[in-house]
Amino acid sequence: MISVVTGGTGFVGSHLVDLLLSKGHSVKCIVRKTSNLRWLKGKPVEIIDSGLLNKEKLKEILKDADYLFHVAGVVKAKDWEGYYKGNVEPAKNLLESLVELNSQIKRVIVVSSQTVSGPSRDGKPVTEEMEPRPITRYGKSKLEEEKLVLSYKSMLPITIIRPPAIYGERDTEIYLFFKTYKQGLMTKVGFDKKLISIINVKDLVRGIYQAAMEPKAEGEIYFISSEKFYDWDQIGDATAKAFGKKAIKISLPHFLVYSVAVIAEFFALFSKKAATFNIEKARDFVQKYWICSAGKAKRDFGFVQEISLEEGIKQTIDWYKSEKWL
Repeated sequence: MISVVTGGTGFVGSHLVDLLLSKGHSVKCIVRKTSNLRWLKGKPVEIIDSGLLNKEKLKEILKDADYLFHVAGVVKAKDWEGYYKGNVEPAKNLLESLVELNSQIKRVIVVSSQTVSGPSRDGKPVTEEMEPRPITRYGKSKLEEEKLVLSYKSMLPITIIRPPAIYGERDTEIYLFFKTYKQGLMTKVGFDKKLISIINVKDLVRGIYQAAMEPKAEGEIYFISSEKFYDWDQIGDATAKAFGKKAIKISLPHFLVYSVAVIAEFFALFSKKAATFNIEKARDFVQKYWICSAGKAKRDFGFVQEISLEEGIKQTIDWYKSEKWL
């Protein structure tokens, strides 16, 4: 079986490549010429540095594919155009190429985001059937991507995956939380109890693979997530256990979080790069409930979280230490 993966050099994509190889797939990775290939080095993977904008090249790559896993995307941009070009246009190019040359492909998996649904307003987990209410340009661009993808479901076997917060080996985002914790400090946003859905990357890619192989999943959207919801004290306790020490906990008021975001955006005006932390990211952080239900994935193809929070955090921290990140 031939699987084509976009975003294979990244955190989630590289773990998905590892899983596909373990399942006996021949893997092709579409990357940019500037991509860092460190997680693919030494692996039996065909690297194609065409990017996702050259449709003629995409047709050539996809013509004999059995599966397409579209993981690549843009998580930060200076404006709406940047998000649209990074999240909607590549999906359009891929889908058009498949319709023209390989509409018999077994499955197209598109990795979206929980930000499409937006946070829960009432403390109950959001489900796939609820109307999406994204609160950021990133979430809105992923919603536009989903709408585009679903418009092709009469022509192609589509499945959309919405992951929540993801952690694990190779991650560089939640890694900053662990790095700060090791230095003796744990910062929390606000003084209220905030609940999140969070999944280890190995559980996530296993769920993505299960969805790709399940006939019932065709034309559907799924949250691949933990069944439990966690607050930051629980995450802190698991981190303390893994490190063997506790950190000082500091709660940052919401206005301070927004203030930091405003300053970061101001300085980004003088840079070609978008701010890593901005006002929209702050809006994400202050939400009380980023929780979703994994019930549909469990019902349709038996997905369950296998790696507990405690086990996953310990594995992740041990990996960071072995790689000298911590």
